[in-house]
Amino acid sequence: MRDGDERPGGRPSRFDVTGRRGAHPSAERLNPANPLWGSNGIAFGPDGRLYVAEFLGGRISAVDLDGGDLDVVVPAGGPVRSPDDLAFGADGSMYIADLVPGRVWRRSPQGAYTLVSGAVKNPNGITCVGDRLFVNEMKPDGRLLELFPDGGRPTVLTAGLAMGNAMQRGPDGFLYYPHMISEQIWRIPPDGGAPELVADQVDRPVAVRFDRGGVLHVLSLGPEGRVTRIDLHGTGSRTLVTSGLAGLDNAAFDAENRMFVSSYASGGITEMHPDGRTRAIVPRGFDGPYGVTVDLGGTVYAADHYRVASPPASPGGDGGTGADEGEPISRVLAPFVHGIVADGVLLHLTSQFGDVRTYDPRQGSMRTRLGGLNRPMGIAVDPAGSLVVAETGGGRIVAVDGSDRVTVLAEGLGRPVDVAFDAAGRCYVSDERAGAVLRLEEDATTTVVADGLGAPQGVTVVGDALYVVETAHRSLRAVSLVTGASWTEAEDLPVGPSPDAVRLPPDAEPALFAHGLPGLAGRFAGIASAPDGSLVLSADGEGTLLRLTPSGPR
Repeated sequence: MRDGDERPGGRPSRFDVTGRRGAHPSAERLNPANPLWGSNGIAFGPDGRLYVAEFLGGRISAVDLDGGDLDVVVPAGGPVRSPDDLAFGADGSMYIADLVPGRVWRRSPQGAYTLVSGAVKNPNGITCVGDRLFVNEMKPDGRLLELFPDGGRPTVLTAGLAMGNAMQRGPDGFLYYPHMISEQIWRIPPDGGAPELVADQVDRPVAVRFDRGGVLHVLSLGPEGRVTRIDLHGTGSRTLVTSGLAGLDNAAFDAENRMFVSSYASGGITEMHPDGRTRAIVPRGFDGPYGVTVDLGGTVYAADHYRVASPPASPGGDGGTGADEGEPISRVLAPFVHGIVADGVLLHLTSQFGDVRTYDPRQGSMRTRLGGLNRPMGIAVDPAGSLVVAETGGGRIVAVDGSDRVTVLAEGLGRPVDVAFDAAGRCYVSDERAGAVLRLEEDATTTVVADGLGAPQGVTVVGDALYVVETAHRSLRAVSLVTGASWTEAEDLPVGPSPDAVRLPPDAEPALFAHGLPGLAGRFAGIASAPDGSLVLSADGEGTLLRLTPSGPR
């Protein structure tokens, strides 16, 4: 394994908090494990630690800024499902905006949970002013409300927010908040009144934060990692700082006025200096990864929910990309991408929220090929050049030709997750619900190639062998397409939920959509074959890509 990997007895990962588990001995990690499932809202707690909301992971962790160690304070599988922001009250209580189910929680200093409200739609930005609690809604025509933990009726301070997000009380006593869609910053008195426009034409604002000197910092959610500093209570001047941290989400200032930022796109916690220089506190990595593909030149690309990214060129350097040591290389921010396949210089992508897109890196262009599908996931290119997509929620396999015409190749399947082709052009489908891999025949029937599998997801073919990731068994299964013999190629893989996590049944999964906006998508452990015959697998449980050399048919 490469430098920095977690062998038994190594450092903890999000898949294994003990640090004792390791991937299969034949697996080479292409990047270090990511401790966080993205990093969203952050706030300093009464104990001086920095608390991080992990929206995709359903957790909240506390960070020791001296060593970067993490302590999971709100574990996954509990009452909190998708924490996006948090704040602390005067008594030390933690208040949590649980976005997708539309709930706001109070966690007492003793660790007890109380539901403050279940009537806020897409609660996101949350802040405390002494004992008072305020939250806004991340949706068009959202509201800003005061909530009362003792059970009082919520008060609506204002409506019409063009997608609210992280907010804070300013030194003048007003509540400051962004309008993400209209790229504006507004403020309103905590006791109500007319909202006032503070700043216009601010680059993709996702969070507003005041430093210890009262200077307003507005974080941009774009790929450049921009922060706009506005001296509201001085000259009113603006200063633009570019850090290169793609997908900024939130910020917090410590007692020494040091600025720490989070990234929804890659996780991690980073100290950002006033001149844009950065220092990693918790390393960044993959939020997933989910689907994976390898182009003819051997470059690996992963679909990572908010972006397309590649593993670092080498464990000790960035290959000239600007990424920190060991950090995946962001290729493009691509919201909600889950399936991916390389096709020459093009990358074809799916989103579980319904669309199929084609990205051309030469032009930096993204074209939507098809929309309205029900949880499309795995994608492949057939011998004629059409895109073949597993429509997981619809139980179908569909093809999209060069003119974007759609043909249904198979329907009535259980839960098709991924698709792959062999050298003869035959299509194979992993069906998670049926626990099987199927071959699509020319007469539109299906033939079972392998069954009795444990939640099969990613599938690929190398020569006469088919490989499928069994997420329920955390193993890689191989099947000879000539003899039908099957064998376990690798086991104890860090895919799916960690061994000690609460495994939710499919009907208990969080909603895919929340008030018209994307909610939480399902997990997907993809696999792809490389030109050299190796396999690259998405270890979504720990945030790595694994390379394995298959043994071949037995």
